[in-house]
Amino acid sequence: MCTEKTPVVTAPQPAPAEGGLRARKKQRTRDSIRRHAYQLFAEQGYEATTVDQIAAAAEVSPSTFFRYFPAKEDLVHADDYNPMLAEALRSRPADEPVMDSIRLTLAESFDRILGGDREELLLRTRLTLTDPAVRAGAMDEQLRSQADVATMIGERTGRPADDLDVTAAAAAIIAVSMAVVHHWAERDGAPDLADLYDRQFARLAEGLRF
Repeated sequence: MCTEKTPVVTAPQPAPAEGGLRARKKQRTRDSIRRHAYQLFAEQGYEATTVDQIAAAAEVSPSTFFRYFPAKEDLVHADDYNPMLAEALRSRPADEPVMDSIRLTLAESFDRILGGDREELLLRTRLTLTDPAVRAGAMDEQLRSQADVATMIGERTGRPADDLDVTAAAAAIIAVSMAVVHHWAERDGAPDLADLYDRQFARLAEGLRF
């Protein structure tokens, strides 16, 4: 497996458009790398797949791969859903209870998440359950997600993100999320994931009042 980590004229355009184009191009490259990686993981297994193979399949150099994902494990741990959910959460009514907002935001986002990424999400979850190298880094990702959720709650409530009530609520939300998605993956994605989330978050909301 390659371990190299190398740091990294169109017509003039208005700065916002140019910035938007650059961001979209970077996102397409990131998505392509991850899509080809998961195709290889499905075909030959996670451990057998090298960074060089992923880079070749995505038609990028290994150094480009490392600009987007510092290590192979980051393909599994990198979570693009939190920013999407945060944006959706900010669109909910300000006077709506936080847990209701989170539950409804998840429900509205599932068609988009599962429509394009269902098999990837299923494989990612299986890897966190079965692969020792991936599982070892899962706690760090869980803590990052917990911090993101605490920030979202803090924004909605006007309380500091490090307030104990806020961090405890965020920890409970992430713990329930992990339990739900693991239950779903262990059953080969057969249950309705959106329904599982909705039912468990409704139960959680009974004990969390914000």
